[in-house]
Amino acid sequence: MNELLEENAPPIAELTKGQRRVLGTLLEKAYTTPEAYPLTVKSLTAGCNQKSNRHPMTDYSEDDVLEVLDQLRALGLVAVVHTESGRTERYRHYMRKRFTLTEPQLAVLTELLLRGRQSVGDLRARASRMVPIESLDDLREALRGLTAQNYLQASGPLERRGVEVDHNFYLAAENKKLASDGSAEREVEHSETSRGLPSSAPLRQPTSATRPSERDDPQVVPTALRELQTDHGELRGRIDALEVEIRRLKGIVDDLVRDLRG
Repeated sequence: MNELLEENAPPIAELTKGQRRVLGTLLEKAYTTPEAYPLTVKSLTAGCNQKSNRHPMTDYSEDDVLEVLDQLRALGLVAVVHTESGRTERYRHYMRKRFTLTEPQLAVLTELLLRGRQSVGDLRARASRMVPIESLDDLREALRGLTAQNYLQASGPLERRGVEVDHNFYLAAENKKLASDGSAEREVEHSETSRGLPSSAPLRQPTSATRPSERDDPQVVPTALRELQTDHGELRGRIDALEVEIRRLKGIVDDLVRDLRG
């Protein structure tokens, strides 16, 4: 039945908030805690509601998650896995069956589904805890592929410093389209035209006597703030990756201790 659904199902262009959170959590846990994956409903609910790497915060019940899982199963994005004992159902994602994505692209989508809009620098740091992304150029290559498939939107050219990106699976009613960085320039041009200046006329540059200092320039503070946010995101991503590695090593040590005691 799943194979039939995958062949005949229409392309997926929209996902609800609940579907994005549940699917994103399944994707993330498959990468970061493979020893616990596929997930039970209880662990999946906890993952959806965790305080780190999530925006916005949620308070889903297990019934809420089960309802969303049924929706995702109907879309061919999730499947049930029965354990050997048969007592507990577990769930896994089928993103690789429904989408043609590289591993970096899948990691990028995972972070965007879980956190939404973010800078390219933040995104690289966070996605790297799941899949190695060696440089911003490597990330931009993944982003271009997602954009070509209409899975990603950006606030401007990907090469521009401070550009922000987001997934493109929002419902139309959510109105989550990113504005282009060029909008401010168009507003300035329109303002000058309305005062009688031709739109092609060059703007008069201030002289040294009238040029405002950097600290008085309203553009300097937002730019500096974005740079600080990017640096903070990269550090946070590295800390997250270290925490994942520590948990993995702890699991290995625990196994060794059990073997020695046995």
